Amino acid sequence: MNTVLIVDDERNYLLVLSELLSEEGYEVVTAEGGLRGLECIEESDFDVVITDMKMPGMDGMEFLERVKLRLPDTPVVMMTAFGSVEKAVEAMRKGAFDYILKPFKNEELKLTIVKAIDHYHLVRQNRQMARELQGKYHFGNIIGKSSKMQRIFELIEKVAPTKATVLITGDSGTGKELIARAIHYNSPRNEQPFISVNCGALPENLLESELFGHEKGAFSGAVNQRKGRFELAHEGTLFLDEISEMSFPLQVKLLRILQEMEFERVGGSHTLKVDVRMVAASNRNLKEEAANGRFRSDLYYRLNVVHVHLPSLKERKDDLPLLVNHFLAKYAKEAMRESIAMSSEAMGRILDYDWPGNVRELENVIERAIILSNGQQIEIKDLPNEVRDLTPPANALEPKQISGATLIPELSAGERLTDSGLKVRQMRAIEFIKINGFITNKYYSKLAEISERQALRELSELVEAGRLLRIGKGRACRYVQI
Repeated sequence: MNTVLIVDDERNYLLVLSELLSEEGYEVVTAEGGLRGLECIEESDFDVVITDMKMPGMDGMEFLERVKLRLPDTPVVMMTAFGSVEKAVEAMRKGAFDYILKPFKNEELKLTIVKAIDHYHLVRQNRQMARELQGKYHFGNIIGKSSKMQRIFELIEKVAPTKATVLITGDSGTGKELIARAIHYNSPRNEQPFISVNCGALPENLLESELFGHEKGAFSGAVNQRKGRFELAHEGTLFLDEISEMSFPLQVKLLRILQEMEFERVGGSHTLKVDVRMVAASNRNLKEEAANGRFRSDLYYRLNVVHVHLPSLKERKDDLPLLVNHFLAKYAKEAMRESIAMSSEAMGRILDYDWPGNVRELENVIERAIILSNGQQIEIKDLPNEVRDLTPPANALEPKQISGATLIPELSAGERLTDSGLKVRQMRAIEFIKINGFITNKYYSKLAEISERQALRELSELVEAGRLLRIGKGRACRYVQI
């Protein structure tokens, strides 16, 4: 039951409002005057406070200020006479949720209270989510006991409370976004937005609009004004992943924003100022990229205020048992299975494997093993070929060459085979997986020379036909043979 506090110096008014709101199902507490209202706030929690503006002794404005000091999130609705609208507007500037003019209709008061309570519950939910995220991304919850990871924890713990720009580098799958989120949720900005953009996933013209927004009519299809990620990240953190994929013209614009914290939307002339903490990431060595002219050196030095380099998984083998146990617990719970263990033989293969896909690959392997395992223990047979046989290809994501041609040759058409109903390139994909252990949507698209959307449809057909199993989600998704 939602609780309402009504504060007024007129006793009859308190009785009338109390009866009205009690009939609506609210638990109502009344206070005759501001001082008594403050006592009630000390004694109980309220979902909304309604107070008269003009009261002897402590008026509504002073009462509002005292409430906001004690309970900053609790909505306060001001009741005021028509001639005091200016005071009501001033109260809004000082934190009042809304005001209502006397005499008011009962329905008007009810609607205002409903909106205030909905707002209060939403604020509480957001704060609870922020606390949960902060706990989830606390440094102590990032798995790693190796000396290299401990040094990284010490570094990001020092940099998180500052406004310094952070550059995170490391191989794909090492957890760069996890570190970026940990920096944000352990900073003073943790209740503000964390906005993530993958610079390699969008073409240049779309990335510019995504980052800076656009005005109506700025280009074909811009039917409305749209805020960019910089505006959405105001007072929070903007994470630019795969920043090395950004074009040179966009790098120039980004450099200006980092220096001035101001920009214009695409097609606009009005300069907008923002307060954004920047965290960037790349799986390339940006210093070498800049030296070779593939990345602007001035932008590199502007980003490289604090550099965090994440080691590959083969450089932190001490962390493998911890990570394995973490993923076992996670995916056993998702699969609604009791606790699942790893046999010593299977763990030995995991420790001996080089993990070119790093933590992301390890996570996919554990998820797959749990799906394919029959008992409460994962055996060697449940592991993919490349881990089980300890003969991973030089690059697990590159196609094998056979007689100078790839397993998925260039095809002029996607003809279907009459016996299986599958397309030629789908059969080639199955052959590819038999040798490489898996295939991704991106590589199927590349090798078959079709769009990624078409590749997704054809791989999904194989999943629905029971020929393949999809492991993981999003860009990290892989397809393995059942």
